[in-house]
Amino acid sequence: MGYRLSKIYTRTGDTGTTGLASGERVAKTDPRIEAFGAIDETNSAVGLVLAEIDPDDSVRASLTRIQHELFEVGAEISLPGSRRLDETHVTRLETELDTLNASLPPLKEFVLPGGNRAAAACHLARTFCRRAERRAWTLAESIEINPEILRYLNRLSDFLFVAARALARRAGGTETLWQQQDRP
Repeated sequence: MGYRLSKIYTRTGDTGTTGLASGERVAKTDPRIEAFGAIDETNSAVGLVLAEIDPDDSVRASLTRIQHELFEVGAEISLPGSRRLDETHVTRLETELDTLNASLPPLKEFVLPGGNRAAAACHLARTFCRRAERRAWTLAESIEINPEILRYLNRLSDFLFVAARALARRAGGTETLWQQQDRP
């Protein structure tokens, strides 16, 4: 980006449009705006997870890097034609996910979101990420986007699920497994 914001309000969005990094103005309901808005929501939710975990928690470095990568994803969507993510980003998430998952017991039932504040925040981030992925797929129906973004968002939601499971066990916490209720 060639400049930084020195003035936060510009009044240019008062008519229902907003600017892309390319300078193009689009409707605030444009699928690109929906996609990187959902990515921004995901990034904010990851920030909430970071606020809830210990400074020395093993997932902190991954989550901090992920926040930077989510900015790259948003920038790539905002600037059509730019490429900032590649397969190495997806592979790194898979490696970290596998490492984290190796320490967890196998699942036999679905996990209810919760466990403790950090785990619940991580589950919330996961749901935001799923929405971001859906918005990115909607965008991909109308314009060409980097397929690594779609893979990255899919893998990120998996990572956040496994991270939530790990965080639920911190400080003596537990996971609650779904139990199918008897029907009357």
